[in-house]
Amino acid sequence: MSDDKGLRLALAERLAVDGHLRTEPWRAAVESVPRHAFLHSGYFERTDSPGPTGWRPVLPDEPGWLDGCYQDTSLVTQIAGTISPRDIRGEILREPTSSSTLPGLVVRMLEDLQVEDGNRVLEIGTGTGYSTGLLCHRLGEDLVTSMEVDPGVSNRARAALGHSGYAPLLIAGDGLAGHPDGAPYDRLIATCAVTELPYTWVEQTRPGGVILATLAGWLGSSELARLTVGEDGTARGTLFAGQVSFMIARSQMPPPLGLLPDTDDGDERKTLVGADDLEDWNTRFVAQIAAPHAQLLTLTRDGRTEHLLVDVDDGSWAVLVHRGETWTVRQGGPVALWDQIERAVHLWEAAGSPGLDQFEVTVTPEGQTVGWPKG
Repeated sequence: MSDDKGLRLALAERLAVDGHLRTEPWRAAVESVPRHAFLHSGYFERTDSPGPTGWRPVLPDEPGWLDGCYQDTSLVTQIAGTISPRDIRGEILREPTSSSTLPGLVVRMLEDLQVEDGNRVLEIGTGTGYSTGLLCHRLGEDLVTSMEVDPGVSNRARAALGHSGYAPLLIAGDGLAGHPDGAPYDRLIATCAVTELPYTWVEQTRPGGVILATLAGWLGSSELARLTVGEDGTARGTLFAGQVSFMIARSQMPPPLGLLPDTDDGDERKTLVGADDLEDWNTRFVAQIAAPHAQLLTLTRDGRTEHLLVDVDDGSWAVLVHRGETWTVRQGGPVALWDQIERAVHLWEAAGSPGLDQFEVTVTPEGQTVGWPKG
């Protein structure tokens, strides 16, 4: 038994024990598809240095690289949109832009996709190609189409898939537009997060077909959503509570904040919903439904901590300060951001603070709605 085969078998057993692998076809895929083949350019591991998050490359000729490939963890494969592990030495302090998702989440999503033999699948976000390889093993490469926005990442995935014996249809392009030439699909799965599910995905999925994607927001809370497409061209479904996080699709990333507003202006009042309430994952999800274009940052000014929400698009802002036992909010711009959030949180709490797994998602040609059952 080769070293990597032993590692594949051990990974499959670990994922089964943890409850991620639930059916034999997907277990066979994990036992057969070599994850390390999709990481031959290396990966970045997080450093423990103080200050901003740092990343250092781990290359295939280093001890521990192979074992690292088979840990149930996400492995960053690209930094700042262009930088791969082979491009640097030492440490880099930039944001990750591509990764190999932790296998436990990958197989959990594939299980939740509920594929059947003969299903045609569109995958949004090829990444390293590992999840694409699992789909090919389960369904056959002729039934798998995968899209990746970054041509370089797509080409590396193509090479890794070919080396592993798979040749699905790979498209370099904007996954939010889908691939209409191959529609309709029986299943659509996204391995990037979206702030709004594109209606193009609904159009390209047959009635009765399933869409599985992560709904996210610029405040940083996100959950898996599974929707079924109806005969009327509308997709409906619910969220899975589980705090799933993916990188947001590049075209839906928040814009640069630019010049911050003058927060000394505006009207100030007390608020019963404070910035600390947003530390709760569910409350934050509710808040970003109410203010979908708001970004949050924490500043220290004149010896006090300020929590600033900014909507770059329309210039609205709200700043929250904790004074003793009381939170105050000061707002400016055309929209009272915190009023919207406070109102939504109170309505959610009045309904009994239902869990995110009770939230309903609907996508129509007019757009997306997300809500909770009213108490």
